[in-house]
Amino acid sequence: MTKLSANNVWGKVVLYLKEHHKVALHVACGDIANPVIEDNKLKIKTSDDLVLDVLENGRKDIENAIRWQGLELEFVVEKFESGEQKVSKDIKKIENFFKNKVSYED
Repeated sequence: MTKLSANNVWGKVVLYLKEHHKVALHVACGDIANPVIEDNKLKIKTSDDLVLDVLENGRKDIENAIRWQGLELEFVVEKFESGEQKVSKDIKKIENFFKNKVSYED
């Protein structure tokens, strides 16, 4: 049995969405470059809340696009923190910790 290419499957999902005039979903999906297939699941990870919402709201269309390919894969969207988001959180923690403990003059 040939191993499925996640990029190939995802590319066909994007094509399906374009052909079915799902413009917002097509645009959001077109920017995703990290699909993975494992445990019979097509997994997408994103750090963008807007993309996450669009994918969740378009779940039925994406699942239709997967079935259109003759595949029985579960569609999973996972949120992750980007490096930039982690740094921003760390900065806020440090600011809160030292809030009234340090003063400085220009």
